[in-house]
Amino acid sequence: MSMLLRLLARHWSEHAQQAALPVPAAHALIGQAADPGAHANALVIKGLTVSYGNAPALFSVDFSVPAGTMGAIVGPNGAGKSTLVKAALGIVPRISGDVRVFGQPVSGALHRIAYVPQRASVDWDFPATAADVVRMGLYRQAGWLRWWRRMPRDVVLHCLDRVGMQHFATQQIGQLSGGQQQRVFMARALAQQADLYVLDEPFAGVDAATERTIVHVLQSLARDGKTILCVHHDLATVPDYFQHVLLLNVRRIAAGPVHEVFTPDHLQQTYGGRLAAAQLDSLTSALAAGPSRIASPPSSSS
Repeated sequence: MSMLLRLLARHWSEHAQQAALPVPAAHALIGQAADPGAHANALVIKGLTVSYGNAPALFSVDFSVPAGTMGAIVGPNGAGKSTLVKAALGIVPRISGDVRVFGQPVSGALHRIAYVPQRASVDWDFPATAADVVRMGLYRQAGWLRWWRRMPRDVVLHCLDRVGMQHFATQQIGQLSGGQQQRVFMARALAQQADLYVLDEPFAGVDAATERTIVHVLQSLARDGKTILCVHHDLATVPDYFQHVLLLNVRRIAAGPVHEVFTPDHLQQTYGGRLAAAQLDSLTSALAAGPSRIASPPSSSS
């Protein structure tokens, strides 16, 4: 068993580049507000530059996310969205730039961050149950065997229940649907009790019910004072889901509150003039209408 746990640690740690907080009681996972202290911004990125070979993937990007809000990173394919979050978290190297989390260098604040990678980047054939994946959110806080025995089952089940996956705790992760797998990774992030949640394309390739479930969980976290940052691809839902947005295409095009930044001119600059007039009109109308009421998620898992 200990050999299996060491293999699990090596495999999954590639997708969890942050430390974990001490194991909380199950009741502490409900409605616990964040305390970001005197720092108005949860995340501040200055002058971030990343290069793959001779081509810059990101060039001198400045961006900040106010504490207790939901922020999105939006841009076309190849704009550097995923690279930005990975470089900010130290998963990929950066040529230059400074990253602060609640006023601290990111290296000293990793225990306050939960990272959910792109689903496509994970080897879902690895032998682990849904409950195992949630437990892995806390493995860094102790030795593997001590951690495995210590993680209360009720905490695991509570995190799975928040995303509608409690009844799938013993299911092999590879046997779940894409939407169910994404819910399990969201439960894993919840177990970390972070102050800043960074998600890379959390809604890509999932069903509508899963998207509603994850949105409700993220909005609940934001109401409790947590900060959310998502790499996001669906322009139509940006005004509904987020308060702040970064429009990115290798360089920062614009950043700030959605109602100020999400304009036809900025979107055309971001997408190189490739957005149709009808699409721009639809986005402008959605922004003018304000955030819509998102339907409650169904109780069953999809």
